[in-house]
Amino acid sequence: MTLASDDKVLILFRHAKAEQVYGKADHERSLTARGRRDAMAAGAWLHEHELGPELVLCSTAVRTRQTWEAAVDGGACGETVEFDDSIYSGGAQTVLQTVREAAGEAQVVMVVGHNPTMAALASGLSEGDGSSAAHECLAAGFPTSSIAVLRYAGPWSGLDIGTAALERCHVSRG
Repeated sequence: MTLASDDKVLILFRHAKAEQVYGKADHERSLTARGRRDAMAAGAWLHEHELGPELVLCSTAVRTRQTWEAAVDGGACGETVEFDDSIYSGGAQTVLQTVREAAGEAQVVMVVGHNPTMAALASGLSEGDGSSAAHECLAAGFPTSSIAVLRYAGPWSGLDIGTAALERCHVSRG
């Protein structure tokens, strides 16, 4: 992907399908076999579309860490991966602030996180701007293994509600 010097890309990746085990702490839930296949398919899609983030901000939850690992097995790449509990425990505003503070000079940043935060952030940042097909995909529910790709021009510190365009939305199935 070719970017102008002030262009930024934010990729929001909802974790893959996780187990539902009574009594198991939410933070400790693992991916199902389907979840691993879907995450690998997401990695292949990211690779195919040349969406290699310089920085991956990943929730500390087991299922998000496993989602990123399986995506890498499928072909995804990320130069630096940071695990941040605020992506697990925070809402859209908290995750947005984490991106603003952590992104630095990176042009392409990915967040591997949870819903409803990922869908709310994608919707809020773009406020209807961008691809109508991508917005239809987002409005359809942003299920597990969904990816939203947003484009933004300017410093990360200025990223805010209504400042980005939703370019792509993809639901990965393996």
